[in-house]
Amino acid sequence: MIKVGIIGGAGYTAGELIRILLNHPIAEMIFIQSESQAGLPITDIHKDLIGETDLTFAAKPNYNEADVLFLCMGHGRSKAFVDALPADFDGKIVDLSNDYRLNENAEGFVYGLPECNKEDIESSNKIANPGCFATAIQIALLPLADKGILNEIHVHAITGSTGAGQAPTETSHFSWRNNNISVYKSFSHQHLGEIGETMVQLQPDFDKDINFVPFRGDFPRGIMASVYMDCDLSEEEAVQLYKNYYADAAFTFVVDKNPDVKMVVNTNKGIVYVKKYGRKLHIISCIDNLLKGASGQAVQNMNLMFGLEETMGLKLKPVAF
Repeated sequence: MIKVGIIGGAGYTAGELIRILLNHPIAEMIFIQSESQAGLPITDIHKDLIGETDLTFAAKPNYNEADVLFLCMGHGRSKAFVDALPADFDGKIVDLSNDYRLNENAEGFVYGLPECNKEDIESSNKIANPGCFATAIQIALLPLADKGILNEIHVHAITGSTGAGQAPTETSHFSWRNNNISVYKSFSHQHLGEIGETMVQLQPDFDKDINFVPFRGDFPRGIMASVYMDCDLSEEEAVQLYKNYYADAAFTFVVDKNPDVKMVVNTNKGIVYVKKYGRKLHIISCIDNLLKGASGQAVQNMNLMFGLEETMGLKLKPVAF
């Protein structure tokens, strides 16, 4: 069994990790750390898990007991935690924050996008899990970057309210979010950096703009990204390019009909749809922001690091209605 520790166990991503790992055949959660909830039952916070676990939140567990640590703390806190780990800690780490995603801050962490870096993930002990918008947008672009034909990119993408985290804010409050939609962080979203680095990794001469306008949606979970650019490929050539690139992908699928978010909610799937309109190649991608965009992909990365079947523990039931 893989002994798992979760650091920062009270938020949405930790809750999703707990739900997945409780049913993972090779993983055993030995502690779930939360200073703010220390001593309380896990089910006081994650109430849907009543009857499934008797674990309580720990304040300062013995980190050396874990084979892998999942870091689910707020952005900016993971690096301080890693720097303070005991010198003899030799477990693996999957960080779900943005602390180690960019090359300049990587410090030995591998960017954990399996559709691009699978072999590096398999041989790594430290993974920087991608951001949710970054995952959705990158799976829409990877085949084009791999072929070296990216042009200036235009993206409009919408995310559910869980993408804002569990702490209540004015723009995540139900009465504001319900029956509402808004734009935020136009052309300046924090995930642009990691997206750009991956594009350059696959297409070294890529120097065009990635024009990204994010939207807040009035639904709890899921991301839909609408991506388009000028492209010389015919629609048939583009579709085949995508199907070839994702032929061996465990969770990313190219579909032939216009997709919707409910196709992926509560799964670790990424759905990609490709169409051509004149000179414009249009790609729609959909993921669940808490699973393929966070905790599901983190477990996928754990599976790869430990040499397990990539899909282990992640054959989740979609929510169609």
